[in-house]
Amino acid sequence: MKNNLLYQLLPALFLLIALPSSAQHKKKWKQLFNGKNLNGWMVKIRGHELNDNYGNTFRVEDGVIKVSYDQYTSFDRDFGHIFYKKPYAHYLFAVEYRFTGDQAPGGPGWAFRNSGIMLHCQPPATMLRDQDFPISIEVQLLGGGPTGERSTCNLCTPGTNVEMNGKLITNHCVNSSSKTFRGDQWVRAEVLVLGDSIIKHIVNGDTVLVYNRPQIGNGEVNDYDPAVKKDGQLLSSGYISLQSESHPVEFRKVEIMDLEKYYRKRKTKR
Repeated sequence: MKNNLLYQLLPALFLLIALPSSAQHKKKWKQLFNGKNLNGWMVKIRGHELNDNYGNTFRVEDGVIKVSYDQYTSFDRDFGHIFYKKPYAHYLFAVEYRFTGDQAPGGPGWAFRNSGIMLHCQPPATMLRDQDFPISIEVQLLGGGPTGERSTCNLCTPGTNVEMNGKLITNHCVNSSSKTFRGDQWVRAEVLVLGDSIIKHIVNGDTVLVYNRPQIGNGEVNDYDPAVKKDGQLLSSGYISLQSESHPVEFRKVEIMDLEKYYRKRKTKR
């Protein structure tokens, strides 16, 4: 069985070794955010229909995507996600983000300076009206408080599981090895996603978490369509989304390096 797993992961391992440094290949990055508007993006907020951008939660101001709550009376589990228009399977994805201001009244304590990058998401049109999170793999973005340590680019699993070192991980969240980022400093988060094999979290150039075999499972997600949640099914592709969880956050860069052709080429050469 171990040999079978290694055989399945070989194309991904070769790509990990061969993939050039992103800093040396800036021309290959595709900008998913044009700096002007949200063209190409779809909004889904709990309790609202697809593309109802309740409270103007997601907006573009001063050349950045802002997640804001100034039009909310109170945050009542109004968890939201903004999805890019097309799915991806093998790619390097990056955002530059920072937390700002105060958390919206009514936001849960765990959502203080909390947002996320959702990978391999179910299609947004398949989310039910009151579903809180898409079935997906979450790269959890966290900001530190005045004291204490709080890593970023952790793993969370809404309706999913992953494997690490050959073992199924059923914990809802797993901390990364990153340092704590406080205040309103900008942080660059990158994620290398190789289909249903390897996922790698990177913070300011440092690898902080690696796992494999993302799959639908028993992770925390509510009010979903049971027909969509097929436990045990490997996640080889899906949509990418960014979260709104009650704390203002800004994204000044959202970009992707599509590795599909490169991955397929290396796979056929095995």
